[in-house]
Amino acid sequence: METTSDGANVRFPPPLVYVAGLALGVMGPRLWKLPLLGLAPVVRNTAGTTFALAGLIISFAGVGLFVRQRTAIIPYKPASRLVTSGIYRWTRNPMYLGLAVTYVGLAIVLNSLAALILLPVVLAIIQLQVITREEAYLERAFGGEFVAYKSRVRPWI
Repeated sequence: METTSDGANVRFPPPLVYVAGLALGVMGPRLWKLPLLGLAPVVRNTAGTTFALAGLIISFAGVGLFVRQRTAIIPYKPASRLVTSGIYRWTRNPMYLGLAVTYVGLAIVLNSLAALILLPVVLAIIQLQVITREEAYLERAFGGEFVAYKSRVRPWI
């Protein structure tokens, strides 16, 4: 199993897309007079914390496997192997899925309807500018092994 030395050519750290979307969403009510989410504080805090923690668990499950397999976590570095075990049996992108779930939780805790409205834009950017590049690289690097994995496992959930 030979890897190429190029990498996925992702031009920015993907977590920054989530942070930027969340920040813009939280500023939404101040900048554009958008309504707040409107949930009771106990509901907001319970639901939001549950989502945020679940998202962190999902993300760290993916990160942990990359660390144990000794392959690059940073998307512009070359991968030394294709990780298909653990959480990668259910989703090809657990780190991005986890960040999305964490984003939802933080948006709820922060009472930001605007952040939730912006989430599809954040996910579109991640899909088009990050995942598409990563998957093209993985196909170059791992060929048929990645194509077979891609046919078995969904990109998100």
